[in-house]
Amino acid sequence: MITEVVRVAPVALVVTIVAAGLGAVILHRMRGRSLTAAMTTLALIPLGAAVSGVVAVSGFMYTPVLAGTVVVAAVVAVVTVPAALLLGRAFAREALWQHDAREAERRAETARRELVGGMSHDLRSPLAGIRGMTDALIDGVVRRPDDVTDYLHRIGRETDRMTAMVEDLFQLSRATSAALRLEVAPLALGEVVSDAVAADAAAARHAHVAVTAHDPQSWPTVRGSDTELTRVVRNLLTNAVRHTPAGGTVEVSAGVRDGQAWLGVQDACGGIPDDDLGRVFDVGFRGTAARTPDPGSGAGLGLAIARALIEAHGGRIGIVNSGPGCCVTLSLPLAGLAPHDAVTA
Repeated sequence: MITEVVRVAPVALVVTIVAAGLGAVILHRMRGRSLTAAMTTLALIPLGAAVSGVVAVSGFMYTPVLAGTVVVAAVVAVVTVPAALLLGRAFAREALWQHDAREAERRAETARRELVGGMSHDLRSPLAGIRGMTDALIDGVVRRPDDVTDYLHRIGRETDRMTAMVEDLFQLSRATSAALRLEVAPLALGEVVSDAVAADAAAARHAHVAVTAHDPQSWPTVRGSDTELTRVVRNLLTNAVRHTPAGGTVEVSAGVRDGQAWLGVQDACGGIPDDDLGRVFDVGFRGTAARTPDPGSGAGLGLAIARALIEAHGGRIGIVNSGPGCCVTLSLPLAGLAPHDAVTA
């Protein structure tokens, strides 16, 4: 018996090594497959190698030892394969979560750098102007009353620009805060838009841009915060008017679709590059446009604020190239039966 074992041991060893090597090759070729499949294969390789070794020991003939080994291997496979599947899926979810977390962190860091860089540039220009005009007044370089008045008005306009930037930063911080609490109530969407259009009427006239609304009296009633939704619509209208050329039109429409209210703001900006469409709501994103904003344009955070507030309402917002420019569309929950409520974002 001992002599027989010694005789077949090298053969069994070679077969086992070959089986394990074959399993390693298969595992290597599966490196592009799912982690679950790789874990399952890894669990089956030692079983396959063990059975191959026993087959070699039996002289490639049926024996009670071979039958017992196959039964044991099958029982072990019944236990290890489901465990490998579960473990592989758990590892895959963990890897996906870590990848998403790293990607979110990377996007946040990119947005932070863009925001800091943009704000630094945008604040530097009015500050330099205010400093120069103030020095001119103090040093007596400007003496004529009309020139002094003009300088003071320009200082006031530059101060308003910086105030608007700081206000945008405050609103963005508030809108993205976990402690944001919205006092929601049924609101006629047509009235919200009418208030926003009236507030921005002077800026639209100055830009020679017409703002039209399609039958606002028939628009749905939504549940939301009057102040915050008006701010969202104003941000969208301000952005649309700013990027629509003189003589163009900004069209506002609304309705009900898939059980939710929707509101669309169509401008005539000429469209946005496809690579930028997915980033227009990101904090600090400026696209390829000039860095210096128009007077009164704030910090350029209007769309980021709008997205944060709409998501706080349980809605969605998106943008697509449409017609002569872009269309920003948001969705909101329709008004329910409850007359008043509070929502914490």
